[in-house]
Amino acid sequence: MERKRRGSFIDYVQRNIFAGLVVLTPILLTWLVFDFILAKLIAFGRPWIPALYRAIYAFSPRLADWMINGWIDSLLALLITLILLFLLGWLTSRFVGRQILIGFELLLEKIPVLKAIYGSTKRLLLAFQAQPEQIQRVVLINYPTEKMRAVAFVTRIVRDTDTGEELAVVYMPTAPNPTSGYMEIVPLSQVTPTDWTVEEGMQFVISCGTSTREHVDFSKVSRSGRSSHEIPVKEPPSQSG
Repeated sequence: MERKRRGSFIDYVQRNIFAGLVVLTPILLTWLVFDFILAKLIAFGRPWIPALYRAIYAFSPRLADWMINGWIDSLLALLITLILLFLLGWLTSRFVGRQILIGFELLLEKIPVLKAIYGSTKRLLLAFQAQPEQIQRVVLINYPTEKMRAVAFVTRIVRDTDTGEELAVVYMPTAPNPTSGYMEIVPLSQVTPTDWTVEEGMQFVISCGTSTREHVDFSKVSRSGRSSHEIPVKEPPSQSG
């Protein structure tokens, strides 16, 4: 009887510890991401603090010394970064700002490594801002087999040089880290469109599929009129002679 009670107590403790982990883990992961972004924003604005300190010290030494307090220093650095981002966005929406940005991009064009990083990042962000006309952004593709589906994001529509067939350039993120993944070129006729938003698609990937709708367009009819799992098979060329 004593052993049974002890086993029940251990099971009770284990269940509650696991329940606590279920509650704490998403909160902890959210905080880690937020803390990382916050730290980068503060670090970007911190170099401006000494200049601000000297300017304030000229007319109020006490206020300047109070400003150096740890959390106030970080708060000011964050505010400086947000103000700079606002000014940058405002400036680039004006003619002069656009000309400065164009000049900066032309300068980067002359530096091979930076050119590749900056250009690729900018094109990716612009691709996700504009919705492709031919198909919804979030799609399903046949991967890794014809009877399985993977969530992918259409970044661009191109055409086959020889046949003129429309091809979808898609990014297939890995779960639960969507910053890594694979680029694929898939015939548009073999892509299964969804009515998911980009946010829903990302939530699906990050949550490893636990955050999704009750129904998925797994066998939705493709643009070519065939079911998405009906992949056309080319007949072998006839041999003459």
